[in-house]
Amino acid sequence: MNAQTYSVASNPAQTENGTLRVLFAGESQTPPKHALGPKIYDYYLMHAIESGQGVFRTETDVYHLGPGDCFLIHPGQLVSYVSDEGNPWRYRWVAFDGELAGEQAKAAGFSPEHPVLHVTLDSQVPHYIAMIQSRFHSRRESAHMAAIGCLHLILADCLDHVERPAQLTMAEPQIQRTVKQMINYMTSQYAHPVSIEQMCASLGYNRAYLSRIFKKETGMTPVAYLLKLRIDQSKRLLRERPELSVEQVSASVGLTDPLYFSRQFKRFFGQSPTSYRQKIAGRSSSPDK
Repeated sequence: MNAQTYSVASNPAQTENGTLRVLFAGESQTPPKHALGPKIYDYYLMHAIESGQGVFRTETDVYHLGPGDCFLIHPGQLVSYVSDEGNPWRYRWVAFDGELAGEQAKAAGFSPEHPVLHVTLDSQVPHYIAMIQSRFHSRRESAHMAAIGCLHLILADCLDHVERPAQLTMAEPQIQRTVKQMINYMTSQYAHPVSIEQMCASLGYNRAYLSRIFKKETGMTPVAYLLKLRIDQSKRLLRERPELSVEQVSASVGLTDPLYFSRQFKRFFGQSPTSYRQKIAGRSSSPDK
């Protein structure tokens, strides 16, 4: 039987409760029949089981857990947990709170009604918890920031490995979500000379499929949408940044050929970029009537 161990490290930063904060992290090789609770906590407390077995109880359910499982105790939830008599579990834990803690936990697949995730043995959750503990032991000023980063990785890993399909319920059809991903990609990348091919590769779909579903949902092809997005942004720059040349505006919206940019601008707005800018400048300099 493994020797009993217990170690915990607290956040060295004296930070006020903000959007998300890691409080402490620890590890334990529990003795047989080691029990905690029934009790409640005023923070979120996640356990990741590395080996052994045990039982986790809430007010409504009983879970028999083993290696690769995680359970999350929610604030105000009456719980108890006990290690197995013959094969006591070894686990790591991390506590966190903050305004976004509940939202982040839910996004990762946890809820008070479903506090357990059955993840795979290759999960990196224990590793990330160990990283938090190590950072806290270092007492560095950056420890709390690193801990938040590790917590995000923990929650992302839980979502990646979740085996309970109900936690991946679709708030909207897959096609609509994919189209939103395309729009988000183009909105964030339009200033760079990206191509539709690059976007398709980034999202992991072939171009024909993405073009088909995008046009069905928006009425436009991805190429047309990206071009309109760029031209609309150029119109804003021409209006708000008069010190920029037409060439600089063109480059700033991801169009490296100023002549092509001017032709497309005129196609959309019926006038050249220079004419549009002059017209705007004339309006702003006209005296009030």
